[in-house]
Amino acid sequence: MDSDYGIARELTDLQKLRSTYQPQLPPCLQGTTVRVEFGDATTAADPSGAHTIGRLFPHTYGQPIVHFLRETAQIPDARIITEHPAMRVGLVFCGRQSPGGHNVIWGLHNALKIHNPNSVLLGFLGGSEGLFAQKTLEITDDILTTYKNQGGYDLLGRTKDQIRTTEQVNASLAACNALKLDGLVIIGGVTSNTDAAQLAETFAEAKCSTKVVGVPVTLNGDLKNQFVETNVGFDTICKVNSQLISNVCTDALSAEKYYYFIRLMGRKASHVALECTLQSHPNMVILGEEVAASKLTLFDLTTQICDAVQARAEEDKYHGVILLPEGLIETIPEVYALLQEIHGWLRDGVSADKISSKLSPWASALFEFLPSFIRKQFLLFPESDDSAQLSQIETEKLLAHLVEEEMNKRMKEGTYKGKKFNSICHFFGYQARGSLPSKFDCDYAYVLGHVCYHILAAGLNGYMASLTNLKNPENKWRCGAAPITAMMTVKRYGRGAGASSIGKPALHPATVDLKGKAYELLQQNAVKFLMDDVYRNPGPLQFDGPGSNAKPVTLCVEDQDYMGRIKKLQEYLDKVRTIVKPGCSQDVLKAALSAMASVTDVLSVMSSSSFNGQTPF
Repeated sequence: MDSDYGIARELTDLQKLRSTYQPQLPPCLQGTTVRVEFGDATTAADPSGAHTIGRLFPHTYGQPIVHFLRETAQIPDARIITEHPAMRVGLVFCGRQSPGGHNVIWGLHNALKIHNPNSVLLGFLGGSEGLFAQKTLEITDDILTTYKNQGGYDLLGRTKDQIRTTEQVNASLAACNALKLDGLVIIGGVTSNTDAAQLAETFAEAKCSTKVVGVPVTLNGDLKNQFVETNVGFDTICKVNSQLISNVCTDALSAEKYYYFIRLMGRKASHVALECTLQSHPNMVILGEEVAASKLTLFDLTTQICDAVQARAEEDKYHGVILLPEGLIETIPEVYALLQEIHGWLRDGVSADKISSKLSPWASALFEFLPSFIRKQFLLFPESDDSAQLSQIETEKLLAHLVEEEMNKRMKEGTYKGKKFNSICHFFGYQARGSLPSKFDCDYAYVLGHVCYHILAAGLNGYMASLTNLKNPENKWRCGAAPITAMMTVKRYGRGAGASSIGKPALHPATVDLKGKAYELLQQNAVKFLMDDVYRNPGPLQFDGPGSNAKPVTLCVEDQDYMGRIKKLQEYLDKVRTIVKPGCSQDVLKAALSAMASVTDVLSVMSSSSFNGQTPF
């Protein structure tokens, strides 16, 4: 099997054309001279977790943010790295395959060779298992030829998604030492980059010379924070799914007799479902975050959909399209509690066929109420993070079944006088995952690969490559890096008497912000989407011409560019220091003190209250 890795692909004419596309670098990364500016030391986003994170990550917590600037930038404290000795860098795919991953390899390889042709990039074969076993493939121009701008992870492959246990961490340390690696680049999502942070800390403690760098690549779009605006692969996934959804919408409008229930990938967060809704305008979307915030039950969701069906029937419309995120099932309170009971018995070794007799009375009643096909899926052994096997639970079929039963009931009672309800169900899980990456994902991944090189050239450990201002053209992107520990939070758990109140620091999935501009846009259009059939078809993924430069709606409507604003703040602070010096007038000093006192009071209140009331999803 190892011999299959890195072999030349047989490309179609379209793939060949895509392989010739050359992503552009932002001005700050062009050429061989890049200025590095070290900003202020970072802190935790949630101040209440800062002590815990600092205690567990003493070597990598509190490091400064980093900006990469063009050679001509007039920044006094920025330095130019003039020496570029040959490097040996390893790279591993740790997360689930996401379109654009190959371009991270390409970008990193190019940057290594531009600065020193003797540098070597080693790809670990088969994901983290290949890292532990020290199975490598040296990346060359010839090997990359048929993988540039192509989907999948088949250049290197992947297996397990974790580097977490003591045995796994020690195996990683042994591999990096044995291969004399200067850097290890880990490509993945929240789980993989949490592991990267722990690996960086362990390496620093062991005085290992290998520096660890993380790259935000995940189709779920849930690795989002002030330093990471979006993830490689998210744009492609949403565009491909939106075309499929739009095709279904057109079919529904043509036949006028089916309701389509479509489940999309997303796990703990509903970013994919939200983005696809804003792109294709289906009639309804049920976000897990809404369900969790309002504590909606299975009965509530069924009633909500049935009321929508009935309202459309009154307008003589007997068709529709409804989107659901795959993580929805775990956000329904009583279903989540049932799954927790089931998983507890499964972990205790109780066989699946005997679990129903072990359930508490209320859980047993709910379990028996569910259709038999869902009961079987609920009995699947949980994932390594204790969540249900979400891709295997057919939530769309469950809701379609419950809605049909309720509509039949209403028809018998005479409260519904429309036509019989008919449903068709789909799960768009893997249809988009292996797609050719969009132009945006090609560019984004390639530039991130270059940023990884500059992080390593600066001798930084435990950092994630960061690009902000992404909604603007590439020549305005800001390139930098931030310590992964600055993105960590400590979740509080309080289930049951005596439950631990402190969790381990980690990157946690960012859920849809119900106060954000993207959700506000959805709310503004919800009634129109539901009743007016304003279906929108973005068409197939475009690589040139109209639509090729389109970016995620959720990225474009939000007001981000955190790294740029940090720099702007620093400029203002520097100006204040320039103006308010010993010897300045009394009036200038008084004005400065008054303004600073007001700003400090406001920021202190905002900082202390920003995480109040937030609970784990």
